[in-house]
Amino acid sequence: MEVSSWEQSVTYSINVIYLLFSAYLVFVMQIGFAMICAGSVRAKNAMNTMLTNVVDAVVGSISFYLFGFAFAYGSSNPFIGTDLFALAHIPNGTYDYAFFLYQWAFAIAVSGITSGSIAERTQFSAYLVFSFFLSGFVYPIVVHWVWSSSGWLSPSSSDLFLGSGAIDFAGSGVVHLVGAVAGLWGSIIEGPRVGRFDAFGKPVPLKGHNATLVVLGTFLLWFGWFGFNPGSFDKIVVAYPDTSAEGNWTSVGRTAVVTTLAGSTAGVVTLFGRRLLVGHWDAMDVCNGLLGGFVAITSGCSVVEPWAAILCGFVSAWVLIGLNIVALKMNYDDPLEAAQLHGGCGIWGLLFTGLFAKEEFVIQVYNSGETRVTRPYGLLLGGGWGLIGAQAIEILAIFGWVSVTMGPIFYALHKLEILRIPVEEEIAGLDISSHGGHAYAQEDNHRRSDGDYMSIPHCPS
Repeated sequence: MEVSSWEQSVTYSINVIYLLFSAYLVFVMQIGFAMICAGSVRAKNAMNTMLTNVVDAVVGSISFYLFGFAFAYGSSNPFIGTDLFALAHIPNGTYDYAFFLYQWAFAIAVSGITSGSIAERTQFSAYLVFSFFLSGFVYPIVVHWVWSSSGWLSPSSSDLFLGSGAIDFAGSGVVHLVGAVAGLWGSIIEGPRVGRFDAFGKPVPLKGHNATLVVLGTFLLWFGWFGFNPGSFDKIVVAYPDTSAEGNWTSVGRTAVVTTLAGSTAGVVTLFGRRLLVGHWDAMDVCNGLLGGFVAITSGCSVVEPWAAILCGFVSAWVLIGLNIVALKMNYDDPLEAAQLHGGCGIWGLLFTGLFAKEEFVIQVYNSGETRVTRPYGLLLGGGWGLIGAQAIEILAIFGWVSVTMGPIFYALHKLEILRIPVEEEIAGLDISSHGGHAYAQEDNHRRSDGDYMSIPHCPS
């Protein structure tokens, strides 16, 4: 990245620092994923679940470095990149190492979403296969479509799809829907966990063992989302024309506020909505509702007003509640509600953007605030059908692409008998059957056998 003056050098340095800090925040979300996943499963599977989150990160790092970044941001055609493999010719006039690190943090998050859907019943080797393929090929292709300037759905393309391009600013579709659809197929092909539904098909609760970890993970994800959404501007020192007071720094602040309002509203609505449905205040439900609001607003966080974010969060809460009810009726088992949360709320977020994106903000984000520029914007604000049409096409394209790639991968692993663990090992727990011990030392030290119980003297009656 060349700079030609002292002022440009300072500007460039500030923007790189901002992007690197955002990348670090997004990486912190991996800790949040690990805590939520561990707390949402039974204690006998906690070590396995935490290890899969580590595997998602390390395997995804290698695959995204070797292939993923090139497929996502390489040049040549609207569908897939064909250069920059293994960061060849990086840095260049367009991308540098800071940009790669930021995009890497996104890539490894996708596999974490999928892992949640198939938790507590999947062979460890299967994680290695699908994580490498998802991070290195499936996800980067979608990134190229929407976020690369040469992508066919990109709102920054020189040839805008439907005159608009799809606005998915930080990835309600690119990140969350991709991970959700992959997890959906994995969970369907594997089938429910042992004991999740009784002989009559009625659901049997298999509750997570530690609400403390879930709440801790939720706050870590909330913290990381301030890198996920505001950080997606990539540059903070970009002034808008005809004003000395506004620039990307203004939009970054608004995006953080919008993100907070959407998640908070969804959390409050879930709190009272689930209270009405189940009769008590449920911490884990509230945490998932909060995250659903964040997922939904991620698409349009940079182009909507704060009042619209409250509407987004309100609807996303009911989307998640409704999809969870439907999932149980269909005997679909997703231990972390990942497909419902990231998929359902991600779809709503994309449509919400097509309805409520404000023209002024769209021009600021995608045309640096240039005057005398017109673009399609939210349908309900008078912006026409171009944007909402592009949003709908993105949803269909992602669902189709991930289905025809990840569906066969999971099916092949299933046919090779390396997808699901044997029933007896699932009942015993993956920690002891696959990892040689438990996540909690007291389980190893105090676990009793049937013989131990038989030898305990009975108190006289």
